[in-house]
Amino acid sequence: MKIKIIKVNDKMQKGYSYELTESMGKNFDSKFKPELTPKEMLALGVFGGRYMRDCTKEFPASWFKKAKFHPKNTPGYSVELNYFKIDASQPLKVWKRKGWINPEDPRGWFQWYCRYYMGRRIPQEDKKQIGRWNSFKRHLGAVKKNCKQKDFECRPKQRQALLHWAYDSKNI
Repeated sequence: MKIKIIKVNDKMQKGYSYELTESMGKNFDSKFKPELTPKEMLALGVFGGRYMRDCTKEFPASWFKKAKFHPKNTPGYSVELNYFKIDASQPLKVWKRKGWINPEDPRGWFQWYCRYYMGRRIPQEDKKQIGRWNSFKRHLGAVKKNCKQKDFECRPKQRQALLHWAYDSKNI
């Protein structure tokens, strides 16, 4: 594969660039098996439709054809756009305070995942983010243990949070 350079100039990152060293959606770490692609997540409804509205040029246009976005130039987000119609997010300031934001991905885990999916690799950061993804799996077990299959009234916040982490909680 020929290495491709992606240049980023959006609301949260100016003058940043990164290399795509893997083919899109291929050659993931063996410990990382997301159940949803970024395109699928955006179409299902995640993050109240607020996430990534100003950086669509960085990613394939096909990812955004069915994406559920909160109206541009409008403050806040739209919980009703989330698949489970519930807020399952923490504010970015919480993520920053807990040290979960790295300079390469100022929007957090989902931005990291989108770029990883595209083919960017940053070994140390990838290991950290994959570890965070694996630790989030405990919520999958809690939903399976406490809910009847497809009982979306049971633990909807956990189900929505799982979607935010590329786990397909609509089938459990």
